Amino acid sequence: MNARQILAASPVMPVIVIEQLERAVPLARALVEGGIRVLEVTLRTPVALAAIHAIAAELPEAIVGAGTITRPEELRAARAAGARFGVSPGATPALLAAARDAAWPFLPGVMTPSEVMAARDAGFDTLKLFPAQQAGGLGMLKALAGPLPDLCFCPTGGISLETAPEFLALPNVGCVGGSWLAPADLVARADWDGIRRLARAAAALRPPSA
Repeated sequence: MNARQILAASPVMPVIVIEQLERAVPLARALVEGGIRVLEVTLRTPVALAAIHAIAAELPEAIVGAGTITRPEELRAARAAGARFGVSPGATPALLAAARDAAWPFLPGVMTPSEVMAARDAGFDTLKLFPAQQAGGLGMLKALAGPLPDLCFCPTGGISLETAPEFLALPNVGCVGGSWLAPADLVARADWDGIRRLARAAAALRPPSA
């Protein structure tokens, strides 16, 4: 799958922070059962890579990726762990070069028109707008669509179940990122039914296309 196909597979890409490895697979299973197949596990904790490996091994129907990739070595480690795509909060020349050389689906993080154009020049036409609300939200995405109609975005940061439909209605938005699908309190108490309910509500925002 390429980056756009991954975005099309789920209206919402949950931003997941795994603190306890034993929670990884049950959390991922609850999200998939609720209709959310695309999962971004952030590299913010010591167990993140092990969590990606476990989810990839146990749930082949999930499209598990690695988020918060900031350096080329993190990109290589995520691929080795079994991540099928990567997401970054920003983009450096070294990181873009590593992702391009790997021929691996990758969403560079961008915030300004110049960053968007730099990522496009580096060969990427599917990007993460982050932090979306601080970057201008709906207004910024509408403005970018005029001069850069060939690009597709996954806006992430400050988006909720209530505001997601406005973003998904834009022609240059493939999906939205959100942490509300895996809130820390539900994960901590292993409330997988609660996670499934959140996933169902998010999946209903747009019928799956893949």
